[in-house]
Amino acid sequence: MPPRLLRSPDPLSDTTDPRTYPSRPFLAVSAAIVRDGRLLVVRRARRPAIGLFTFPGGGVELGETLEEAVRREVMEETALTIAPVGLAGHRDVILRDDAGRIMRHFVVLAFAARWLAGEPVLNDELAESRWIAPTELAALKTTEGLGEIVGAAFALLKAAQ
Repeated sequence: MPPRLLRSPDPLSDTTDPRTYPSRPFLAVSAAIVRDGRLLVVRRARRPAIGLFTFPGGGVELGETLEEAVRREVMEETALTIAPVGLAGHRDVILRDDAGRIMRHFVVLAFAARWLAGEPVLNDELAESRWIAPTELAALKTTEGLGEIVGAAFALLKAAQ
């Protein structure tokens, strides 16, 4: 399936988005999804991570548990059903503008997860998906710290068997 063209506004230029120039950090989740020893990576279609490979995920909504949020975000972005196993790590994503003001601030909690069902069907936030061997990650341009989270995720999944 070819990736859909991005038709929505640029999130960094949307001054009505409370995540742009925020007054506080926002909580987000992502999932290192493993299927038959292979890892799902997705390439972002929007700024600020446009073109980078990372994991599917997004913001936690009011009233959601972290596990509910990661299941929902993975379903929304990829149409996959997953089983979160445990927290594999976190990343602080803080972006500043040219004047040094904070444009974006997210705390991302990354889960190790097992694939349960489905094939990737990407929403407009993603340009590509790949199931890769963990050793292939080093050849990709990724979000910061992804390799460390992959190592922790595989260790969690192995311990949970």
